[in-house]
Amino acid sequence: MTRAEWQADESIVTEPPSYGTSVKAFWVHHTAGTNDYSCADSAAIVRGIEVYHVKSNGWNDIGYNFLADKCGVIFEGRKGGIDQPVIGAHTYGFNTDTAAIAILGTYISSGVPPVVQDAIAHVAAYKLGQYGNDPLGKVTLTEGVADGKYALGEQVTFNRIGGHRDAVATECPGDALYGQLGIIRNKAATVYGLTLTGLTGTKNGTTYYTKTGTTASWSVSTPSALISRFEVLVDGAVAVTTAGTARSAALTLAPGTHTVQVRGVHRLGRTAATPAQTVIADTTAPSFPQVPTLSLRTGSVSSSVVPVTLGWRAADNVAVRSVALTAPTTGTFAASGTYGTTTKPGVTTTWSMRAQDWSGNTTTSSASWTPLFIPETKATRTGTWSTYTSSNYLGGSALTATAGGASLSWVFTGRSVSFVATKTATSGQAYIYVDGVKVSTVDLYSSTVQYRRVVWAKSWTGSARHTVKIVVVGTSGRPRVITDGLVYVR
Repeated sequence: MTRAEWQADESIVTEPPSYGTSVKAFWVHHTAGTNDYSCADSAAIVRGIEVYHVKSNGWNDIGYNFLADKCGVIFEGRKGGIDQPVIGAHTYGFNTDTAAIAILGTYISSGVPPVVQDAIAHVAAYKLGQYGNDPLGKVTLTEGVADGKYALGEQVTFNRIGGHRDAVATECPGDALYGQLGIIRNKAATVYGLTLTGLTGTKNGTTYYTKTGTTASWSVSTPSALISRFEVLVDGAVAVTTAGTARSAALTLAPGTHTVQVRGVHRLGRTAATPAQTVIADTTAPSFPQVPTLSLRTGSVSSSVVPVTLGWRAADNVAVRSVALTAPTTGTFAASGTYGTTTKPGVTTTWSMRAQDWSGNTTTSSASWTPLFIPETKATRTGTWSTYTSSNYLGGSALTATAGGASLSWVFTGRSVSFVATKTATSGQAYIYVDGVKVSTVDLYSSTVQYRRVVWAKSWTGSARHTVKIVVVGTSGRPRVITDGLVYVR
């Protein structure tokens, strides 16, 4: 926050600032005031310090070069230029060619939170970095006053980022904050807080997917002015180099699995890198080993509705993300599966699906299927069968038999078939034979009458000529079988 923003009283600052030639050391202070303040009141606290320093201490301006509150907000202190080596009134005997920051509050028993550590490190790194001074280094300074902690003219070696107590006989900046200075030095001297925030493409779990290009984005806590450059590593090798101000970079990847990292290089040469992030580059479209395939299923049949199951299987060299049904209706499904729906008999319907992988490659597949009725009247009969007529039956009629051994046989060419019957309280069992082999026994009993019910269905992998025969079992007490024909898909 600039002096104008915190509303410094410039009318009480009557003399121009004084300047040194460098910033060799950076001192950390606390103001020793209360910690029980709202950060919304921080500017007012800084204004109070300015008045105290000028009116009570007799200084020309606020003594500190910078101040920060417990929320990490930085305030411009003594005027003269943030980017200049302004001589302050903060560290008696060592004010020239140094800078200082004061943290609002008292930090004897508890230290400052990470956000404040970052604020101190930012300012210290910036001021020392202007003159090529390593925040992890040491410096020898000369005591400049006769009544200071050291003898006038004594050469004293300090950490370049030090506490007020190092140079002056004081508890400042408090035991807890003083104990955090090592952390702050490391933050000021290195690239820290570097995080790979994302890669363009699609993320599934911890892996990103793209075709051939992706853009890496990152964030960093170290000020850009202190960063020499960023290097984006692909599989451990530098692929792209950017300026220290950059926060993203475009990459071109060969097909395959890769790791991506971002490495920051400090102006002092120290580096830090993000953890490796897995990225899969893929340009191969999915496929449909099984095209959309229609099979008959149990359920209720009418002259306009046949219950069917749509099946499919999509595959990909990496991973299928989703399969979308696009016609004759819509839906989104997994790579393989089934979907129960209905279709119109006697109508050829095209079923279309689109598979998409995690990299965005797509492929489509379509297949057309026609469900057809074979009425009971087209069957070859054995035994005695009678005709029932009612609008409840397909085509207005059905065949019924009660004697065991009576049969109906149909021949058709298709890949799926179902048997349609009526279920009643007097209906019994029927055997079902396919191509001469008994495959099922169905029980047609129901406490309520159910017309046009698919009670059995079978499918094959391909279309072929088949024979289906039903045989009345002659169940004791309920021998009747009422058949409404077959449905098949070609």
